Parts: sequence; C-alpha cells; structure tokens
Amino acid sequence: MTKLSVQLFTMRSIQDDALMLDSVKQAGYEFVELYGAKLARGTALAGLLAERGLKATGSHVALLDLTDDIETVVENAQAFNISSLFVPSVPVPQRDMPAEGWRELGTRLAFLSDKLSGHGISLGYHNHDWDLHLKDGDKTALDLVFEAAGSAPLQWEADIAWLARAGVDPVFWLKRYSNRLAAAHVKDLAPAGGNKEEAGWADVGAGVLEWKVLWPAAIANGASVMVVEHDKPLDPSATIAKSFHYLQENLL
Repeated sequence: MTKLSVQLFTMRSIQDDALMLDSVKQAGYEFVELYGAKLARGTALAGLLAERGLKATGSHVALLDLTDDIETVVENAQAFNISSLFVPSVPVPQRDMPAEGWRELGTRLAFLSDKLSGHGISLGYHNHDWDLHLKDGDKTALDLVFEAAGSAPLQWEADIAWLARAGVDPVFWLKRYSNRLAAAHVKDLAPAGGNKEEAGWADVGAGVLEWKVLWPAAIANGASVMVVEHDKPLDPSATIAKSFHYLQENLL
C-alpha cells in the first residue's frame, strides 16, 4: 500500500519540533519524511513522533554526512526505524559540473548504497531541474548518475515538480527509471509568473500539474511513498493541510 508522507523541510520555519509535528498531525498525515537536521535529532525527535502516533518513511541526508560519518547516519536512521535514505542534491558549486563529475557522483553513490545495504538501509538520489541538463550528447546528468551506478541498489526519489520545471515529461522519466523508483515528491507549480513570493510553487492541487495523471503514474512505476512538499510556503501549516485535503478528496 502506498504511503502518504510529508517532507518536514516544508515546515522548517516552525522552530519548535513539538509544534511542527502537531501541525502535521492536525493536517491528517500519519507519516513524515525527515531531512538532515531532523535526522540528526535522533532519539529525541523519534520520541516526539511516537507521542503523536507519527512514523518516518525515510530521510534526506547530505552526501558529506554519509562520507564523513556513515556510522552516525546509520545510528540515527535506526532511531527512527527507517530503511530509506535519499541524497537530496549535490552542493551548489557542483550543480553545473561536466559529465565526468556526474559519473563520479554515480560511482560514489553506488559505493555508499552498497555500504548502507549491509545495515538494511537503501540509498537513493533525489532530483532537481539541473539533474535534467544535458551533459553528454543526449544524456542528462541524471542518466549519467544512474548509468555509473550500474547494478548497485541505488534508488530514485523523483521530484515530479522539479521534472516539470526542467521542461521534461515527468511520466516519461518515471517510466524510464521505474527500476530505481522508490518514492516521489508531490508539490505543485503555480501558473507562469504566479506565487513569486513562494518561488513559483503552489499547494498541491492549486497549481498547473495534472496530479490525476501524475499520481497514478508514479505509483504504477514503483513509488511506494508519496511525499508532499513545498519548497517555500508562506504558511506551512496551511499548505500541508490544503494539500492533504486535495489528495484525500481526489486521489486517496
């Protein structure tokens, strides 16, 4: 059964963890996806989740954290009883690197995914629009990452709105890497020129993306977790509540 989760990065402006999780619970969610700073809270935050009957489906984790102290990452993941980690991005200076840099990233992620698999944890990569830039003929950066990863158990968390923002067909890409697809981020794009104060993003169902097509396509191609997110909400509690209501009324 597909799980509906919410990425706590959406809620980062709420500094108090208890209040943040109360908003998540009140909006109707049962699952959350962590990001690096929350994963690092370990047992303390895990306790707050448990008190509210919330569970974590997985977490984002910085590549540097995996490289420098993979043991602590594993310990924190175990505190939340999660078995899925996703590298959310490369550092800003690397986002326009040439093809060889992306191949090296794929090799590095493959190595780390093998190490984590020994602890019962899968590793995946999460895309943005720059991952769809062409780097070697008709091959994008994302193609090169997955190609270099080879047979390693590297998964993919597809950010569908970032695929759309990159100007590609999300459904085509969901099918293209269905063998790696494990989860998908669910957020929306405002009409062109809209919601400038929110960097052009919108609450799910309030934008231009066709979720009645995209949602089932993600699930059909392997996504077992669908993660609501908004990169820059003015009112995060209202955003996740409105997104949940839209999904509950139309897709759940």
